[in-house]
Amino acid sequence: MTKSSKFKTILILGSLTALGPFSIDMYLPGFSGIARDLNTSVGKVAMTLSSYFIGISAGQLLYGPLLDRFGRKKPLFLGLMVYIIASLGCVFVNDISLFIGLRFIQAVGSCAAAVASVTMVRDLFPPKEMPKVFAKLMLVVGLSPMLAPTIGGYVTEGFGWQAVFFILMVLGIVILAASQLGLPTTYTPDVTLSLKPKPIIKNFISVIQKPQFYTYALTGAISFSGLFTYVAASPILFMHIYDVDAKTYGWIFAFMSVSFIGASQLNSALLRKFSSEQMVFAALIMQSIIVLVFLIASLTGQLGLYETIALLFLFLGCLGISNPNTAGLSLAPFTKNTGSASALMGALQLGLGAIASFTVSEFVVDTITPMVVILTTTTLSALVFLTLGKRNIKH
Repeated sequence: MTKSSKFKTILILGSLTALGPFSIDMYLPGFSGIARDLNTSVGKVAMTLSSYFIGISAGQLLYGPLLDRFGRKKPLFLGLMVYIIASLGCVFVNDISLFIGLRFIQAVGSCAAAVASVTMVRDLFPPKEMPKVFAKLMLVVGLSPMLAPTIGGYVTEGFGWQAVFFILMVLGIVILAASQLGLPTTYTPDVTLSLKPKPIIKNFISVIQKPQFYTYALTGAISFSGLFTYVAASPILFMHIYDVDAKTYGWIFAFMSVSFIGASQLNSALLRKFSSEQMVFAALIMQSIIVLVFLIASLTGQLGLYETIALLFLFLGCLGISNPNTAGLSLAPFTKNTGSASALMGALQLGLGAIASFTVSEFVVDTITPMVVILTTTTLSALVFLTLGKRNIKH
C-alpha cells in the first residue's frame, strides 16, 4: 500500500469511526432546547443518549457475523442507509418517546460503520502496526468531540436543534459514498459461515474464550465507560451545575478532547520505546491516581469549574493512551472471525457505556459527586481486571 493510498484509507476508516461520536456529541448543546420543544425534562432528553448507546451496542453483534458472511461493503451500505433515514426522522420528531426510538434506530445504523472500520484495520494491517493505526483513527475520531459540540452549539443557536440532525443525515450520505468508492475490497466473504443463532453464538463464545481477547477487551471497555459517563454528564455538569451557555459548553467540550487526541498521538511515539501491554498498565495506574484525587476533592467540596475541567482533562488523556492499545491487543489473536471479534469488543465497550450513561441520567442532577463515583469505580475495576486477566495470557 502506497503512502497516499494508506492516508486515504485511514481517513475514510476514521470518518466511519467518527460517525458515532459525531451523532453523540453534536446535539448535546441542544438538550435544553429539545426539552423545551418536546415539553419534557433534560433528564428525559438524556435518555435519547442512553437509547443511542444501547442501539450501537446491540447493533455491533448484528453486524459482526454479517461482515464475515457477506464481506465488508454490503452490510456497511445497509447500515448507513438505515442511519440516513433515521437521521431524517429526527429532524421532524415532535414526541420524546418517538425521538428515543429513532435515536436507537440511528445507532443501529451507525454501528455498521464502527464495526466495519475496526474490522478493516485488522484486514489491512499487521498486528504490530495496529495500535499505531488505531492511534491515527483516534486523531480523526478525536476531532469529532472538538468540532461536533462547537458546531452543534452554533447550529442550535442559529437554526434550532433540528438542523443538527439534517447535517448528520448529509454526513451519512457523504461517508456512504466515500466508503463505497474509496475503500479497497479487503476480505473474501465466508460463504460457509451460518447466520443461524446457534453457530453465531458458538462463534462469539470461541472469540471470548481467548484470554488475550477477554482480558484486554473487557479492561478497555470498563475503563472506556468513563468517557461515556463524562459525555452523558457534561451537559448537566457544565450547563446546569456550573451554569455556562451552549456556546461556552461547546468550547469546553472541544478543549477537553485536545487531551484525548494529544494522548492518542503521543501513544504512537511511546510505542517505539514501550510495549502496548506496558502502556495500558501505566495509563490505568495514572488514571486511578487521578480519579482518587477527583473523588477526595469532590467529597470535600473543593471542586469549582476550573478544577473539574483540569481533572477531567487529565482523566481523558489516560484514556487516549490506553484505548488504542487495548483495541490492538484484543484483535491481535484473530485472522478468522475478525468481524465477530470487532463486534464483540465494540458491544462490550458500548454496552457498558450505555449502562454508565443511563446511571448518569438518573443520578447526576445537582451535584458532580455521582459522576466522580462512577469514574472511580470503573477505573479501579478495570485495573483489577487487567491485573487478574494477564495471568491467563500465554506468551
